[in-house]
Amino acid sequence: MEFSTKVEKLQPQQTGALLYVCSDACPCAQSGSNETAKALCASLEEGQVFAEAKLPAGEGFQSLAVVRLKDEERATLDKAAAEAAAWAQKQHEVHVDVGAFDEVEAPRVAEAFAVALGMAVYRFDRYKKEAKPAKLEKTVFYHGSEDLSGAVAVAEAQVYGMRIAKDLGNAAPNECTPEFLAATAKQEATKLGAGVKIRKKDFIKEHMGAFWAVAKGSRQKPYLIELSYHGAADKDEAPVVLVGKGITFDSGGISLKPGLNMDEMKFDMCGAASVIGTFCAAVKLKLPINLVAVVPTCENMPSGGANKPGDVVKTMKGLTVEVLNTDAEGRLILCDALTYVERFKPRAVIDVATLTGACIVALGHDVSGLMGNNQELVDSLLAASLEVNDKAWQLPLFDTYKEQLKSPFADLANIGSPGAGTITAATFLSYFTEDYPWAHLDIAGTAWKSGKEKGATGRPVPLLLNYLQNLA
Repeated sequence: MEFSTKVEKLQPQQTGALLYVCSDACPCAQSGSNETAKALCASLEEGQVFAEAKLPAGEGFQSLAVVRLKDEERATLDKAAAEAAAWAQKQHEVHVDVGAFDEVEAPRVAEAFAVALGMAVYRFDRYKKEAKPAKLEKTVFYHGSEDLSGAVAVAEAQVYGMRIAKDLGNAAPNECTPEFLAATAKQEATKLGAGVKIRKKDFIKEHMGAFWAVAKGSRQKPYLIELSYHGAADKDEAPVVLVGKGITFDSGGISLKPGLNMDEMKFDMCGAASVIGTFCAAVKLKLPINLVAVVPTCENMPSGGANKPGDVVKTMKGLTVEVLNTDAEGRLILCDALTYVERFKPRAVIDVATLTGACIVALGHDVSGLMGNNQELVDSLLAASLEVNDKAWQLPLFDTYKEQLKSPFADLANIGSPGAGTITAATFLSYFTEDYPWAHLDIAGTAWKSGKEKGATGRPVPLLLNYLQNLA
């Protein structure tokens, strides 16, 4: 979809659908806005935020709608924008007036509505015989005195990144193999002028014992994807590194998962998908930072050559791990990736993973779990989550949790005793992140939806992109 902006007032005679956005004070009742918009806005009852009408125009009708916001909190914006977007996707062209807001709030409102409109027209139908795209092709934002192009550019980049993440997450696992994930990451990064390095099976087998232990059970070859972008004035400035879990299908391995809903284990690479999407969005925005994305990707399958409970594997860091459960594989591929990124001497490392079902028990499906070894980094991510309504909540990483990971046969066990499963998984990763500021996002509950809305969400691209913007 095409976005554009105009520094002028939206005229009532404009062709296409019209959308007026105002605050709870309803300034359109006092301004010279469209008379129908005034009437619609005044008709809204308490708790209502959206109303629409059709007006005679030529030989047909023109659609017009209003949104009245009770406040400018991002959660409020997103909810109202989603309601408006459901209407807007049925129009061919929409003209959005945000002239009721000042120079601070107008960009925030425009950004939120642009994201909602961009995601409302998203479709994943490449496996269907007949595609049914949304009608909406063009959206124009109007403000009488403010240039909203910067805010709309941010929204476009976020939508771009989320589309990449959702497309990868929604792809069938027989298509989205580790090789496909690596090829797609390379294609998208190269298209934007970013650097790409793909490490293959021989490197992983020789240097990354924990990663290889998971990968060797599948016929699909593993890959370590490395994307790099140097946007800072000093190309040698320490980069931010994003690490994403890329298990393109997780059967559980020898510790086989129950069959019910196992098809959703194609989403176990959503951490990787969101990292690739965020990287591409940041490069598209030309953020003045240095950024690296690293994705270990493989399948977790049962076979005669698969990892077994009781096996002891040696990590890239040199620590040994007793594998008590092969379904705790994400931390095994991540621990080697987190050791690999030490070579970049990073200013911060953030890993993103659909790591534990325990996170869903703790936080449900609307909030991602957040842990780390650097409170300043964690606080920055929490602030970013609030700015874009991509919710996260910090969980503790006390040293006492390390007691659960003791093994009589190795330096570490890959699972702890029952209880605090999300935290003990992050505690395991903490052994491999002692040399840099690190944060861990567990998105097991937020990366995809089940049921009739089944599909990848594209989260936490909004959170990560906003964090990177705040560094710029």
